[in-house]
Amino acid sequence: MNILLVGSGGREHALAWKIKQSPKVNQLYIAPGNAGTTEVGTNIPVAATDFEALKKFVLEKAVDLVVVGPEDPLVKGIYDFFQKDEELKHIPVIGPSQEGAQLEGSKEFAKAFMMRHAIPTAKYFSVTKANFPDGIAFLQTMNAPYVLKAD
Repeated sequence: MNILLVGSGGREHALAWKIKQSPKVNQLYIAPGNAGTTEVGTNIPVAATDFEALKKFVLEKAVDLVVVGPEDPLVKGIYDFFQKDEELKHIPVIGPSQEGAQLEGSKEFAKAFMMRHAIPTAKYFSVTKANFPDGIAFLQTMNAPYVLKAD
């Protein structure tokens, strides 16, 4: 089995290390990979969000499975790109659709989802330029430590 692992971080290094241990793996490619992933697979100089270049590579190398590590290509729709393409749709992509990736890719979406479905989570307040003073007031009601995240 030829596998393409998409990403370049520590998570991808750990995934590559474990995937390579399978006797079912013929070739493991990592796009773009990092210095550590060269020890277990073949790095390819393609950005994780360059879907057209990934398509070309996958078809050229007869890739059987795509594993996506980072959230950026998922949020940008790599799963959907493969599913909608006649030449790629038979290749399984491990990762959620663009809609599902919103849970990881958008803190505001995730928090609203958790509130809507009564999933326990910390208090939150979404701040924009328009309601910045309200955001400051919200922080003043909190006891440190607290976390600020950009969406």
